Amino acid sequence: MCDAAIEAQTALRSFPGLHMTPSEWLHITTLMAGPTEAITREQMSAMVSAARARLREIPPIPVFIEKVIYHAEAISLRVEPAKALTPILEAVRSATRTIIGPAVARDRTPSSWIPHVTVAYSTADQPAGPLISALGVVMPRREALIDTVTLVVQWGPERQWDWEPVGTACCAATTS
Repeated sequence: MCDAAIEAQTALRSFPGLHMTPSEWLHITTLMAGPTEAITREQMSAMVSAARARLREIPPIPVFIEKVIYHAEAISLRVEPAKALTPILEAVRSATRTIIGPAVARDRTPSSWIPHVTVAYSTADQPAGPLISALGVVMPRREALIDTVTLVVQWGPERQWDWEPVGTACCAATTS
């Protein structure tokens, strides 16, 4: 999926007013657990452990990217089928709620969650037409297996990319 995002960024690189997501931080956001300062390191470790316990019951999920999503604030690649990723969303939500409670987590329901990889954020008003002409609305299809979730702490504003990975939880191992 990263190669699709980098291909999209290459097509958009000549446009001013776009902030590209650094390649090392390309991701699909699953759940915003809450403000960094509201969650202790112990809770973060417990959330990772709880997510590991839940995700080990879920096999890796095949997905694909091909549709480009244009929004006033960003350009993204849609990850499909969204419903296939619901078990991961539910596992992460359950782990988070178990540790920090439902009041802190900024929740997404499966029906409102649109899994995507943001390739660029808008930093200026500009017409969409030239962007769409450069990138299009469909890219060559790329397939991937989603098999890992990483808890990341975001220090400061999003576009500073001062992120700290805390731990990962993997889906069930596949056997041949």
